[in-house]
Amino acid sequence: MPVGGRTKALGVGAVATLLIAGVGLTGCTSSVVEGDHPSVSPAGSSSPSPSPTAGSSPASDPSTAAPATLRVNVSKGADGVKVDKMIQVTAVNGTLSKITVSGRYLDHGVRKKATISGSLNDAKTHWKASDLLEPGGSYTLKATAVGADGHTTTTSRKFTAEDLGLDQQIYPSFVSLGTKVGVGTPVVLTFDRPVTDKAEFEKHLHVTSTPSQPGSWHWYSDTEVHWRPKTYWKPGTKVTATADLNSVPAGNGEYGQQNASTSFTVGKSVITKVNLKTDVAKVYVDGKLARKILVSGGKPGDETSSGTTVITQKLTNYTMTSEMIGLPKTGPESYSLVAAYAMRITTSGQFLHSAPWNTGYFGNTNASHGCVGMSVADSGWLFDEALPGSPVTVTGTSRPLEGQNGLTDWNVSYQTYAAGSALR
Repeated sequence: MPVGGRTKALGVGAVATLLIAGVGLTGCTSSVVEGDHPSVSPAGSSSPSPSPTAGSSPASDPSTAAPATLRVNVSKGADGVKVDKMIQVTAVNGTLSKITVSGRYLDHGVRKKATISGSLNDAKTHWKASDLLEPGGSYTLKATAVGADGHTTTTSRKFTAEDLGLDQQIYPSFVSLGTKVGVGTPVVLTFDRPVTDKAEFEKHLHVTSTPSQPGSWHWYSDTEVHWRPKTYWKPGTKVTATADLNSVPAGNGEYGQQNASTSFTVGKSVITKVNLKTDVAKVYVDGKLARKILVSGGKPGDETSSGTTVITQKLTNYTMTSEMIGLPKTGPESYSLVAAYAMRITTSGQFLHSAPWNTGYFGNTNASHGCVGMSVADSGWLFDEALPGSPVTVTGTSRPLEGQNGLTDWNVSYQTYAAGSALR
């Protein structure tokens, strides 16, 4: 649903011309309009219709049947049609045989084609578009039906969709941790403007997985919503998430700007449990204890956060400075150190990382500024085993993990998490 000036908008209508060889419909739609002066012609033959024979009933006689009538829920020449209008066509006294909806719209000053696909009901009497309109798009609809009298009826509509400014459109974007991720990876979707009608937006958000796993969306704010499964992903699961939000109303007179999607594959299960009472981390690979690592966490006043989060970044030869956590560049608490291996677990700057400068504290004393340090050998092993999205649980400190200080989707029960859905 692109608009001039926004370089990341990529609204493109789905391309389709529907040729119908037998499909059907139920009922009419609101605001329907009779076909204006439809053209009528014999279907398949120019020979005159046969006269009724003895014993035939008028109801089954094509020569006495009423011609097909076409109804469309947008009028000819309509201007400023709402972009969330779902175009529909109905045939009365006949069946639909062909529907096309095509048009053009501007995308950053470039004129592009828009073709709207749709589907018929089983009776072949009703067609409903499967896509919404592009802002400012000019469209032409053509519909053909075959009546019970054997003749065809056609009608057409030209109309334009309402134009929208940038302040009326909301851009969706999935946050990716990579194509191969850990078992704790949530689906994260952000918006560049606040969403008022979260329930309507959420109806158009979908997560599918193979094998299938139940889960829920959870709104963290007006501009961010996550999805996580009820339990950690099964290794090998393939996940696809879609946000079919193009022209979907977001409330407050705003609409989704385009559709978005993401996909990833879940790798092996690597779960790290850090106990800062004992200063030992246990790493479980595919459910089995694979390694015990002596660690040192945050010292009193700089305690490491207790809770469950996931690894969001993996970095090598990463320079860590006192300024990164709000300490002075110079003074007794200042530092500038290079970690051979670093794995971020919070937004505020807590990592699992190499800390050879704290070797004497491993396994007995918490002496860092909040990170969990370990030997270069142990951190290198964990770096190779863990994936972005691999869960990390820290216990044994008095500092609780703050909500959204990293990807904290697993820091609450599933019942609490699911209560954050707008559709509950």
